[in-house]
Amino acid sequence: MKRWVEPLVERDLARKMVFVSGPRQAGKTTLAASIAARVPGAQMFNWDVVQDRRVLLAQSWVPTAPLLVFDELHKMKGWRQWLKGVFDGRTPGQSILVTGSARLDAFRQAGESLAGRYFSWHLLPVTVSELVAATGTTPEDALTRLLQRGGFPEPLLAEADADAQRWRQLYLEGLIRDDILELSRIGEVRAMRLFVELLRERVGSPVSLAAIARDLQVSPTTLARYLDILETLHVVFTVRPFHRNVARALLKEPKIYFHDTGLVKGDDGVRFENACATMLNAAVQGRRDAEGVDAALQYIRDKDGREIDFAVCEAGTLVRLVECKWSEPSVPSYLAATALRFPNAAATLLLRHLRQREHRGSVAVESAAEWLARQGGGLHLSPS
Repeated sequence: MKRWVEPLVERDLARKMVFVSGPRQAGKTTLAASIAARVPGAQMFNWDVVQDRRVLLAQSWVPTAPLLVFDELHKMKGWRQWLKGVFDGRTPGQSILVTGSARLDAFRQAGESLAGRYFSWHLLPVTVSELVAATGTTPEDALTRLLQRGGFPEPLLAEADADAQRWRQLYLEGLIRDDILELSRIGEVRAMRLFVELLRERVGSPVSLAAIARDLQVSPTTLARYLDILETLHVVFTVRPFHRNVARALLKEPKIYFHDTGLVKGDDGVRFENACATMLNAAVQGRRDAEGVDAALQYIRDKDGREIDFAVCEAGTLVRLVECKWSEPSVPSYLAATALRFPNAAATLLLRHLRQREHRGSVAVESAAEWLARQGGGLHLSPS
């Protein structure tokens, strides 16, 4: 299926090298192959394929190829220095697209600088908007499918639920065995596996790493490193509390969500909140990638424990408040009060089941499926 970032990646290829990173099996190779298929003479190489690896090491591709695609290149030793030389010495007008797993994000930040030579894009799980555009289904059916299957293309489009479940089991096992092990020690894999299982049951609630560290009998510092690894590999993402003082926000308990909603252990409401979180996160990441906006997805919680699920901030300023409810149509008093306190932030109550959209004071009450379908595949957060 065509992803919303595809035409934007093509646009950027005319100007600089482009990196596309994201979770394993999110569709990066498929996206690259789709782009290459529209460029006569393009060549695509995967480091995991022996014949392709030989060509890469010898740099024996066709010199005049208009587009070179390097997949899983970050597995090459010294790839940053190698890529810098390839880019600087390429044929005039030749475009380069580099795709890889989430490790590409971590590895490209060290060593030889590629600053000024590339644009970066993240390919995240499929959103309601993308699924509607790709399949012609209704927003309601698209959201139902995403809640059942998660947003990764293979389980999402699988014919049978059993096939999706088999994919998910192998996916998690592969992450722990391969990617997590690469960034941690073999003795830590068991603790990391238990940590993931505990997080699956804590989606949507502020998470005390100190408490979990005691349960796992590891130090809070070690557990914070585990969380960093899970974020780097795009297994989970954190949503931190909004605070005008950034340092204080970082010290408070985060909420943790899974990129794959199918991994969540919880009731319908929890899975719904996780799905909304993934799509809001895609929208925020899209703003950062497409326009360089300093955007962040956060939440609001006061000293009395009153909470708003999500707060979208740009350059430290609140621009949107979002509360997610399965079916309760009444506007939470704290959301209404916060909307009045921050009049420039659009406030929305998203309901999984809603008979009619309406405005109640400063708060828009919306069908989650319809509202998410209007978000442009993650590129922006529409005020409508």
